[in-house]
Amino acid sequence: MHIGLRIKEVMEQKHRSVVWLARQIECERTNIYNVFAREDVNTKLLRQLCVILEHDFFKELSKDVFAKK
Repeated sequence: MHIGLRIKEVMEQKHRSVVWLARQIECERTNIYNVFAREDVNTKLLRQLCVILEHDFFKELSKDVFAKK
C-alpha cells in the first residue's frame, strides 16, 4: 500500500482540501504534497493524520501486511 496516496484518497473522500489539512498539522501545504508522494510515513505523523481525518490508517496497513502472507 502506498500510504501517501491512501492519505490523499481519504482526504478527498472527506471533502477536505490540502490547505485545510496543512492547517490542521501546522505545516505548509507543500509538505502535504510531499506526504502524498511518500510510500511510508513516520508513526507520529500517521497518528496525527488518523485523528485529524478520523480514519484508521494503521488498521488498513495491518490488513494489507497480513493479506500478503
